[in-house]
Amino acid sequence: MRNLHIRRAARTSVLGAAALVAALSLTACQSDSPAADDAAAGTSSQQPADGASAAPVSDKDADTGTDRGTSTGTDKATTGGSGASGSGSGTAKDSGSTGGQSGAKQQGNGDTAPVTLACDGGNSKVTITAVPRPVNHMLLTVTNTGSKACNAYYYPFLRFGEAQSAPQAYEESKPQAVVTLSPGESAYAGVMTSSADGSGTGGYSTKDLTVSFQGAAGSGSTGPTANVPLSKPVYVDSTLAVTYWQTDMDDALMY
Repeated sequence: MRNLHIRRAARTSVLGAAALVAALSLTACQSDSPAADDAAAGTSSQQPADGASAAPVSDKDADTGTDRGTSTGTDKATTGGSGASGSGSGTAKDSGSTGGQSGAKQQGNGDTAPVTLACDGGNSKVTITAVPRPVNHMLLTVTNTGSKACNAYYYPFLRFGEAQSAPQAYEESKPQAVVTLSPGESAYAGVMTSSADGSGTGGYSTKDLTVSFQGAAGSGSTGPTANVPLSKPVYVDSTLAVTYWQTDMDDALMY
């Protein structure tokens, strides 16, 4: 009977020891599990540095941050657009600088270019009229009847009747620039037909007048001549003289 109690007590001790070993093993397994590690890591990461309290970022704050980023990007894009407009403005200024060419005049066909076409009897009409003052003077008028601008170079060559040479020109009447006539515009030249004091020689009367035009080189006549009808005979002598072409008729009658 005593032996039976001893065996039961030993069995109980063995079972209790086994149970204790099992409990310790279970605890060790739980502490080594990934879930436990993740939980520990999560707890550690949520701890603020230097004792500062961590505040979670809300959805509203996240949206606000996104909106601010978008607004900043838009502002930069707008600023870039202004810069492009400024460049365009500078380019326009250069086109304008190119528009004022020296010696250019509007042509009849709308083009702007230096005028080189000479006025002549083919693109112009010439008339002559007597004036009361100065005495023995007439006013010669040339009008551009063409479709393009032309230049009235130097002075006209006049031939009254059967004259063998052109009359002299008043050099002091030479203008500072070539007289350019747009379609419909006129230029003028004063003509002294004879001396007022009778000092001229070889005088004669005629109703015929032919006008020739000079070119840019000034070395002779160019283009067709113009036959100018005279309403009555004109008396001319050796003092016959003509001015350079002028833009104003008063300037043409000063000599």
